[in-house]
Amino acid sequence: MTAPTSAAPLTPYATLLGFTRYVDRTGPTKATFVGGLRKQRASRHGFNPHGQFVKALKADIAFHTGGTHLAGVADVVKPRWRPLYQALVPGATAWLESLGEPAGIDLAQTRDALAMLGDLPVKINPHFGVRYADGHAEAVRLHFDEAPPSEEATLATLHLMARHMDAVLPHAEPVLVDVRRGEAHRMPDTIKPEQVEQWLAGEAAAFRAIWSTAA
Repeated sequence: MTAPTSAAPLTPYATLLGFTRYVDRTGPTKATFVGGLRKQRASRHGFNPHGQFVKALKADIAFHTGGTHLAGVADVVKPRWRPLYQALVPGATAWLESLGEPAGIDLAQTRDALAMLGDLPVKINPHFGVRYADGHAEAVRLHFDEAPPSEEATLATLHLMARHMDAVLPHAEPVLVDVRRGEAHRMPDTIKPEQVEQWLAGEAAAFRAIWSTAA
């Protein structure tokens, strides 16, 4: 009789959302958070409640409809998600209007990329891209949480997107949109990329170490 083989260990891995939420935490909460990510990956369970919302927002950009799809999206989701969608629509509509005339913007296709922070793979996955009439483009990542994105989470998100923009959407600028407040965050001119890189490398090394001990 053949002895049962043990399952292969889960290699450390994070999505952009998971890693930026991790850097936002301090002390023991970091370990708890990474342990939760590891269990979620092991169970292969996950659900994105924002899927239909993102589709509606992208449709308004692609079809130059100025918020028509957003206005109706809360009515077509399951009742349990309606309060969430109703909380998101006003800010998203305000951001959409801030882009200018609907006919002057187009949806741009983005691609996911895999960043390596030391030995930690991080999936870089913007929600979509926006291209303007003058030719410049933005790769957009959406922030849905009730609290605004912290300075650390914003900086990590924008830096990692910028770092892999050649693969994500060449020549584009990374933008983090705080959906509930309709605010767009861009990389400050005063930030030194090498310092951010050093900070994130340290965070990634700690993430790997916690992941290994959470088995």
